[in-house]
This record gives sequence, structure tokens and C-alpha cells, in this order.
Amino acid sequence: MTSEGRRIAVLSAHFSPETTGNAPYVGRLATGLVQRGLGVRVLTAHPHYPEWTIREGYGQWSRRDDRDGVVVLRHLHYVPRSPSNLKRLAAELSLGLRFAFSRWGKPDVILLVSPALFSSTVAMVKARLLHPRTPVGVWVQDIYSVGATETGGNSTVAAVIKRIEAWLFRSADGVSVIHDRFATVMTTSLGVEPSRVEVIRNWTHVGGTPAQDRASWRATLGWPEDATVVLHAGNMGVKQGLENVVDAARVADSSDRDVRFVLMGDGNQKATLVDYAKGVRSITFLESVSNEDFMNVLGAADVLLVNEKLGVAEMSVPSKLTSYFKVGRPVLAATADEGATATELRSSQAGEHVPAGDPRALLDAAIALGDDTVRSDTLGRNGQEFAARVLDETAAIDHHARWLSSLRRG
Repeated sequence: MTSEGRRIAVLSAHFSPETTGNAPYVGRLATGLVQRGLGVRVLTAHPHYPEWTIREGYGQWSRRDDRDGVVVLRHLHYVPRSPSNLKRLAAELSLGLRFAFSRWGKPDVILLVSPALFSSTVAMVKARLLHPRTPVGVWVQDIYSVGATETGGNSTVAAVIKRIEAWLFRSADGVSVIHDRFATVMTTSLGVEPSRVEVIRNWTHVGGTPAQDRASWRATLGWPEDATVVLHAGNMGVKQGLENVVDAARVADSSDRDVRFVLMGDGNQKATLVDYAKGVRSITFLESVSNEDFMNVLGAADVLLVNEKLGVAEMSVPSKLTSYFKVGRPVLAATADEGATATELRSSQAGEHVPAGDPRALLDAAIALGDDTVRSDTLGRNGQEFAARVLDETAAIDHHARWLSSLRRG
């Protein structure tokens, strides 16, 4: 069968209208596949991330929420307000059970999105029992077992996660990963046959360009023109290690330079960070903004920040990088030098890198970028050129369509 007319069942914990993590990519992929003549049914949760609360207007036991030609079936599952590791496991398993007892239709291909790992694992069990002849692909945005190790988790728990993850990926007829570094982990650590691993990069999913009137946006946001504003946008979770940014702001308080650190978004560590930042003048917290305003806020900043917890190297490639590159501002990464984020920054030549967990180095690099406008502009242009060359949405979705059509059982 050709790709046109094929029926794809996509099972994902996250989907539009969520705007962070993998939700925007799953949403755009589903729409893009429909535009290419495929039938797409998405089974997902109600929008709840990164706030960890179900959004107003949602929360029914089941709900059909079609959009742009995509059939979207939402299922209520357990959403913990304060998501500890155990509660997150319960949340994923509860969603997996909802997937297991829902109707998938008669798909020609099943696509599982990880995260969430455990709901995908439950779905794989059903796929192999009730859809034994249907090829299954897994689209991997994060590698849980690496993350469990890098964030200092219990070694026994990490070993169990690795066994589950390896089983899921080996059971698939194909695995799509978002970076070459992930492909290496798949084949060398998780035992997936290289022929079953496909690298398909995430793309720049935010449309539009920032408004030219940066001064008006800075005034609206309360950012002085003569201050160096360092903005971190997106999830505030454990792996981001944003205490390092608060510490850099604390150092900035005692310096003679006006450097403002801004954390925009939400996440399960936000309340902890707000409490940790009490009394620190050089940091502010900004609520998430609409898609229409997002690029303008990024464009109004002087430096766009990626910060990762000390020890994190391979577990993920931050989705925010695709938006950062497109906006044309320099990127500053406080991450492991050997990690995927630093590798991406070197490939794009779109920013500077400092070690993770070093607040003084973070502040000094921010000041240097704020002072050198020529350097900053060059890095910003490099990011835009990299996005146009490597992170094109049309090419990525075309690649996904070909890959899904190539999957065969066995």
C-alpha cells in the first residue's frame, strides 16, 4: 500500500493545545500527515502540561476533539498536582490503561510517542496482542533510562527503567529519534538493531518572526533598554537545574552590571524555584505567553538560555532550541560539554557554552554577549541559517511520512 490513504494511529500523552515539550511536534505531525493524504487518529490525554493541572473546559472521561482533519480522542487520566517520580509513574500507567481499553480503529501503522514511556509500553502490549500484524513505530523525544541515571536517580530503578525501555524499542518495527546521539544510545546501550533506527530531527515549530520594535516589547515587559536580559523559556523541571540560574542572578545582585535573568513558563519545580529566589533582585518569573506573543518575547531578550542540571548530557535535546534558533538571538547553554545540547550548539554556531552548575561562568558569559552586539548578531544569524537549512518542517514531516510508510512487521 502506498502512503496515501494509510491509516495512522498516534498514541501520545501530549498534544495540542499544549505548547511545550513534544506536544507541538505531535500536533504538527498529525496535521502534516493528513495534508499528505493519510488518515490520522490521535489518542491522547487532556491538556495538562507543564502546569500539571487539566485545563479549564477539559476533563471529561472521554472527549472527541477533532482538529484540522485529525480525529483526536482525549481520555481522562490521573494528573498529580505535585508530580513526584512515583506519582508520574502512576499518571503514565493510568493513561496507558485508558489507551489499552480505548478503540484504536483499524490502523495500518501505530505510532507511539515517548515520553510517555510507561503508557507507550502498555500500548505496545495491546498492539502485540490485538494488532499482531500491524507495524508499530516509536517516536523517541527523551530517553528515560539515561535521564534516570543523569538526574541522580536510584540505580536499581534506573536499571528497571532501562529494561522496560529496551523491551519497548526492541519490540517496535522501527524507532525514530531526534538526534544522532540518541541513535548511538539506542544501538549501543539499548540493543536496538541499527537498521530499525531512523534519525528525524525536530523542526522549528513556532511560526512568524519577532516584531522589529524591540523597545516597545521591552517596555511592555518592564525590561530596561540598558539591561542585559537573559531569558529561559519553557519547562521548569528537575533536569533543567534552574537553581543554577537563580544562583547566577544572586551573583549579579552584587555586581555593577545590570543583568536580568527571566524564567518564563511553568513546571513542577517552579514553586520551589520561586521560594529559592526570594530576595534575589536580578531574577523575575514570567508566565507563559500566547503563541502569537512568544516570538516577540524571545526577540526582546538579549540572550536566550538553555540550562541543564549538572550531570545531564544525553537524555534530551531541548525543544526550545528550535525556536531560539529561528528568532535570531544568541543562545547561551549552561550544559555538559559532551552533551547533546552542546553538540547542537557547536553544529549551529549559534551561541556560547559554559559548564553546567557554574553560576559565575553563566553570568560572565551573559555579560560578554550583552557587551558584544556584533558577536551576538552573528550568532543570531547563524542560528537562523541553521534552522532554515536543517530544521525545516516540511522536510521533517515528509521524512516521517516516508518512514511510517516503510514500517513492516517483523
